[in-house]
Amino acid sequence: MEDVDIIIMDRSSSSPSNGGYFDPQDLSIRQQYRRYGTSNHDHDNHDHPLHTHHRLPTHSLKPCKIEDDSFADTGAETTTFSLFASLLDSSIQGLMPIPDLILRFEKSCRNVSESIRYGPNIRHRVVEDKLMRQKAQLLLDEAASWSLLWYLYGKATEEIPEELIVSPSTSHLEACQFTANDHNAQLCLRIVQWLEGLASKALDSESKVRGSHVGTYLPNSGIWHHTQRHLKKNGSSFSANIVHHLDFDAPTRENSNLFPDDKKENGEKNIRMSIENENNQNLWKDTTVKLWNSIKLDESLLEDVWTLVRAGRLEEACDLCRSAGQPWRASTLSPFGGLDLSPSVEALEKNGKNRSLQAIELESGIGHQWRLWKWASYCASEKIAGQDGGKYEAAIFAAQCSNLKRILPICSDWESACWAMAKSWLDAQVDVELARSQPGRIDFYGNIINESPDHIVNNSQSAVGPENWPLQVLNEQPRQLSALLQKLHSGDTVHEAVVRGCREQHRQIEMSLMLGDIPRLLELIWSWIAPSEGDQNAFRPHGDPQMIRFGAHLVLVLRYLLDEMNDDFREKLLTVGDLILHMYAMFLFSKQHEELVGIYASQLARHRCIDLFVHMMELRLNSSAHVKYKIFLSAMEYLPYSPGDDSKGSFEEIIERVLSRSREMKVGKYDKPSDVAEQHRLQSLQKAMVIQWLCFTPPSTIDNVKSISTKLLQRALVHSNILFREFALVSMWRTPAMPVGAHALLSFLAEPLKQLSDDSDEEEYFSEMKEFQDWSEYYSCDATFRNFLKIEQENAEVELSLEEKQRACSAAEEALVSSFALLQKKDPWLCPADDHTYESSEPLFLELHATAMLCLPSGECLCPDAAMCTALMSALYSTVSEDDVSKRRLMVNVAISSMDNYCIEVVLRCLAVEGDGLGSHESCDGGLLGTIMAAGFKGELVRFQAGVTMEISRLDAWYSSKEGSLEGSATYVLLGLCRRCCLPEVILRCMQVSVSLVGSGNPPTSHDELIELVACPQTGFSHLFSQQQLQEFLLLEREYSIRKMELEE
Repeated sequence: MEDVDIIIMDRSSSSPSNGGYFDPQDLSIRQQYRRYGTSNHDHDNHDHPLHTHHRLPTHSLKPCKIEDDSFADTGAETTTFSLFASLLDSSIQGLMPIPDLILRFEKSCRNVSESIRYGPNIRHRVVEDKLMRQKAQLLLDEAASWSLLWYLYGKATEEIPEELIVSPSTSHLEACQFTANDHNAQLCLRIVQWLEGLASKALDSESKVRGSHVGTYLPNSGIWHHTQRHLKKNGSSFSANIVHHLDFDAPTRENSNLFPDDKKENGEKNIRMSIENENNQNLWKDTTVKLWNSIKLDESLLEDVWTLVRAGRLEEACDLCRSAGQPWRASTLSPFGGLDLSPSVEALEKNGKNRSLQAIELESGIGHQWRLWKWASYCASEKIAGQDGGKYEAAIFAAQCSNLKRILPICSDWESACWAMAKSWLDAQVDVELARSQPGRIDFYGNIINESPDHIVNNSQSAVGPENWPLQVLNEQPRQLSALLQKLHSGDTVHEAVVRGCREQHRQIEMSLMLGDIPRLLELIWSWIAPSEGDQNAFRPHGDPQMIRFGAHLVLVLRYLLDEMNDDFREKLLTVGDLILHMYAMFLFSKQHEELVGIYASQLARHRCIDLFVHMMELRLNSSAHVKYKIFLSAMEYLPYSPGDDSKGSFEEIIERVLSRSREMKVGKYDKPSDVAEQHRLQSLQKAMVIQWLCFTPPSTIDNVKSISTKLLQRALVHSNILFREFALVSMWRTPAMPVGAHALLSFLAEPLKQLSDDSDEEEYFSEMKEFQDWSEYYSCDATFRNFLKIEQENAEVELSLEEKQRACSAAEEALVSSFALLQKKDPWLCPADDHTYESSEPLFLELHATAMLCLPSGECLCPDAAMCTALMSALYSTVSEDDVSKRRLMVNVAISSMDNYCIEVVLRCLAVEGDGLGSHESCDGGLLGTIMAAGFKGELVRFQAGVTMEISRLDAWYSSKEGSLEGSATYVLLGLCRRCCLPEVILRCMQVSVSLVGSGNPPTSHDELIELVACPQTGFSHLFSQQQLQEFLLLEREYSIRKMELEE
């Protein structure tokens, strides 16, 4: 037996042995006839505001949880993020109206809440079960907020159909017309419909989960069963002391009693039936006692009737009364032939062309029967409450007549109290409007709402009849919605639980929505999820994930719903709304939902969208290609590729920012100087990794996918060439270690660029493609040389076998072949085929900006200071003649980098002249600026520490105006600089390999050809050598000649 049933059995076992005794105060016996004890499910009672007073204690029956992952964390809750994103995406694409989207959000929250609470067949520990209940309840609270948003902003205001407008009019038609046209009344109506809808859905959920429904009674519940059977058996020949009818008022009206067995079963244990020996006065007293005991027993029925009334299910409440043998109660709930008297267009349409009310009011006048019914309900609620009658019965009558003080005592939750106040105020407004239609009452009721409560109280004390209705209840009603909500905070008028409920997050959200105070609502949500003041990481998500998700979707829904906003309102919705959206996007990112980020980032302001994607791409730079592709797709699918307007970020802007930032210096922290070079070597790999963002294939669903794919690869080509130049200038050390950045670039671009070369017809990228091919050949040559060096080091101190000698010889020959292929290219290496000339009528300047480290021959980095910067600046000036400095207006500046104290920032600036900046650049040597920087890279600076070289981290060259503004890239300077540094190094490496080969007894056949290449004026190689490089070349040639002579001998 499940835990709920066990509890019932335990309670039943404590009952007296007399089966005929029924204690009205003992609820355990009644439980077997109620919905609360007939569940076949193994779930504990879940808390709901409507039914907190029905919860069964299950203290000792909590099951233990088997060790397993929590379903709530890995299943339903996580699904919510994807589900909401999918729904929002459909709406943004125009597949779903915003009002429908709100309803789908509500339904999704309810479904996920139910799956968390009742879905998995897993046993949980007590604490875990409590947490799951809380999560499920929070989702129900969110569903309530979405529902309210729909009622207030999503639900269309319906016009009353012309076919339902009758003449003469009726009180219900007048009420509906008033509510449709009056702002406060319409607002109250929507709030009432919202709260009744929540209560109704709670009943449906309870019925679905527990397999029972409110008002499920056995046939004898609420019926004098023995009296009924006695009347059927004996007909009219029965004792005069037994009632003739079975309605609730029969004992009082007929001054008679029930059948004795019914009297016993109804729990009258202190009164023994002795009807024959009592006089009529005692008989009346006994009947009175019996009557009030019967009222207590009927609290079970009345409680369920109240629950149905609270849920707006008047028809079900009436059916329940009839099924319980009390049809008269149904008549009090639904007068005028069962018409729905709610002042709404829906009720009017439901009633249709029913003319019963019109017929009644043709005879008595509009509103007369309406006021009479209201006044009678008021009197009944006051009398029952005054005689300490049933609280539910008093509340049921009070709910029909706006008698708020008789309703609030049983409203133990926020929603019930809010419903009571809103419904009472709505009904009072309608009653006032109907009262104004009375002859001579227009002026009186026209100003009654604006009068003070004390004045209304004085008027209501003299208003004792139905003709003055609703003066009796006006003093209890608020004048504004803000006053109604303020009463919910007052512990003097409402239950303590209601006051506590006002402090709950979703209750505060709902009250702000009711007031239409959207700016305050956004500030509230942001205050709950915003980073703490001491937290410097603004990108880190904070607060409850479900609240962050709710806030983000609420912002987007409000932006689409509220088109017409004043400036202050719009500013708040955009600024604070963007903060909330940004926080949710970062939360999704932190939970590895990168594919969902684009939906929300696309709704951010342009600068926030760009910053967000740049931040995400940098954080995921070293992640797998799958993860990076999710971010790429997210940006591609939801953002335009190129910038269109200032309001939207674009993928092109994002990737340009990422590429630019990847080349910036990172803040350096080193434990020892020997770590500096290695960390900068690793940074080259990080720079290369950025290219992968440009190598992904765009989704086929976007517009112009082929064109965009080509643009991405072309941009990858341009940026890779920039990086190749920088990598080449730091990879001239003759060590076996490969330049990881350059080879990473080549691996990323190998396949994609085949597609570009096949598909691209644009000539402007011909030079970029040629440069890439040149670099590919250079790094291939570089790799063969480093492989040769690796084998040389491995073989340095060991006796080699014949096979190992052949392997070393093959590596050396491969290095030579590769180098000669580079040196003997038909199109000279890094010499542009289409040399773009630059013409200008104004003085034009050239600038070279470099970030570098100063390295000793040992590879250890120097930490520069101001004196070293000054010395370096003087040394750079000294690399050229004073005449060049003067004519070319050369300016040199060297400073310590603000990002890394091991780095320096070098800026060179000179006047552009014909052949160097202007016209054709036939020499391909980088001009004046290339000459100066090459000396630094080669470690041959005059008047500076000998052997110290400049290791490049970033290198750019620009054309600039007289005022100093940068106008365009001076690529020829960088290409010439690379030729000055790389080609002599390739030739020297060839010489080193030749010396090695001749020393091993295998002189290369191409050595003389190499000497001729260097000496040939057409190649221009000789003037690329520095003085020290020429000396090294001659020394290697001397050593080669000596070894060759030794070999010939």
